[in-house]
Amino acid sequence: MAHINLLPWREALRKQKKQDFFAVVAIFSGIMIAVVIAAHLYMASLIDNQIARNETLKREITQIDKKIKEIKDLENQKEQLIARMRVIEELQSNRPAIVRLFDELAKIIPEGLYIDSLVQKNGSITITGQAQSNARVSAFMRALEESAWFKQPSLEVISSKSAGARKAREFTLRVSQDAPVSQDAVDGGGK
Repeated sequence: MAHINLLPWREALRKQKKQDFFAVVAIFSGIMIAVVIAAHLYMASLIDNQIARNETLKREITQIDKKIKEIKDLENQKEQLIARMRVIEELQSNRPAIVRLFDELAKIIPEGLYIDSLVQKNGSITITGQAQSNARVSAFMRALEESAWFKQPSLEVISSKSAGARKAREFTLRVSQDAPVSQDAVDGGGK
């Protein structure tokens, strides 16, 4: 039986297959490295793009915050101006009423009674003065009660004060302000 030695041929085939395998592995390794680098570059560009968008949003938010602060300042100024306008309107609307109130007060003060001070606060008037007698203070309180401009007079303090031969009564009373509803009373009785 004849022996044929096929060993060198198989050895060359194995060597060729080994080289082909390493070539394929090197090609696929190169392709994988290229894919990983491309994916890394793509992700890096996405991250840079998002960072740029975030910076733009931060700048816009800062500008909007400034505008919101300006709007709040303007709203506060508007509220203050409206409050001032209301006060001015109230003062303008009360101007004829105050004159009429003093006119009414001058009409009802009895002889022998003098007013030292008059303080108006929250619809209440505190009157401090002097009278020759308690009867004059009483007459003044009745006149206040009968007036259309005043209601509920209440005497807080009355005391005697001697000044030589003359005796005087110092008094403090509080009365609520009650302006008449009709326009004639505000206008001075249609005069």
